[in-house]
Amino acid sequence: MKFFVDTANLDQIQEAQDLGILDGVTTNPSLMAKEGIKGKNAVLSHYRKICDLVDGDISAEVISTDFEGIIREGEELADLHENIVVKVPMIKDGIKAIRYFSDKGIRTNCTLVFSAGQALLAAKAGATYLSPFIGRVDDISWNGLQLIEQIVEIYGNYAFETQVLAASIRNPLHITACAEIGADVVTCPLKSILALLNHPLTDNGLAKFLADAKKMEE
Repeated sequence: MKFFVDTANLDQIQEAQDLGILDGVTTNPSLMAKEGIKGKNAVLSHYRKICDLVDGDISAEVISTDFEGIIREGEELADLHENIVVKVPMIKDGIKAIRYFSDKGIRTNCTLVFSAGQALLAAKAGATYLSPFIGRVDDISWNGLQLIEQIVEIYGNYAFETQVLAASIRNPLHITACAEIGADVVTCPLKSILALLNHPLTDNGLAKFLADAKKMEE
């Protein structure tokens, strides 16, 4: 399973890269705004900086909702770097654009997915990645992990090449559950990845080893 970090913060991306487990990055306009990045040129420049840090797929999201606008933005983003994946919303014109990009050899990430039916349309259109939002599904009292499981099964039934990229990850349990289900990718904040390191028995065991090692020096 691939690990993507869901952020536009360069320090966090570098920290994830230094761990040696980072496969890519996902971003969106909200994450860019959180970092105080404003204006088209600043956003494009920031994507270039991310590409310089990470040798992996970088999802860069369009903000247009009409077909022509999505195509215009997507082609501009794809031209920035070979690692850019154009992030397209799950809407009618978005599906049309994904088919266009697929035919042109431009890779895509279909985002804001909340149902298996939407996932089926994205795969039929040729999306490279599909981003179902686990946490947001949970927020409305549905089962986000069950949605991932359903999509993985459907894609397996028909050998779709679209990769299931589990998004809106809220905790480390989401990550391990997605690995059990068979998601191809998880994208999450750095803190969720770092939380996988934590276990009280590890802490207790290390403390005992260090204490015993100190006794040997006395």
